[in-house]
Amino acid sequence: MANYRRPHAAGATWFFTVALAERRGTQLLVEHVAELRTAIRTVMARHPFQVDAMVVLPEHLHCLWTLPPEDGHFATRWSLIKANFSRALPVDETRSASRLQRGERGIWQHPFWEHLIRDETDFARHVDYIHWNPVKHGHVSRAGDWPYSSFHRYVREGKLPADWGGVGETGGDFGEPRG
Repeated sequence: MANYRRPHAAGATWFFTVALAERRGTQLLVEHVAELRTAIRTVMARHPFQVDAMVVLPEHLHCLWTLPPEDGHFATRWSLIKANFSRALPVDETRSASRLQRGERGIWQHPFWEHLIRDETDFARHVDYIHWNPVKHGHVSRAGDWPYSSFHRYVREGKLPADWGGVGETGGDFGEPRG
């Protein structure tokens, strides 16, 4: 197995893609969005971070976080969020022998995609990508029609117009599976 090390950049802003282990035909994240929100808030209370933008889709999510100036440990936060969310759900998912042996649930993919935001342009591209994602995946025809998105906060704060449509293709590699 590769010895993969995640970078730690205290105070940095990061883009993440986090996916369920089983992505086909599930609505798990939107069906349990309240439990996901609770898991995030619980972790934020003990390990602060700012959610700059976020979208929750049926089987994956994207978000931008800014970490505190003295802290770069996003992997700890994701581990706790995944664990808290998983504990809030009944045990009914298929689990591999190795997950059973380690006492792990079979809800989340182990890896997640992270990208260190480099500048304001990079930040803006990722915010657009997050808000456009429900349209990209065919869940809605307009970004404002998806209820599980920070798009609505951006509209309330005057950062985006209510009729914002994004761009059809933002370009770039955002951690989504190809094919």
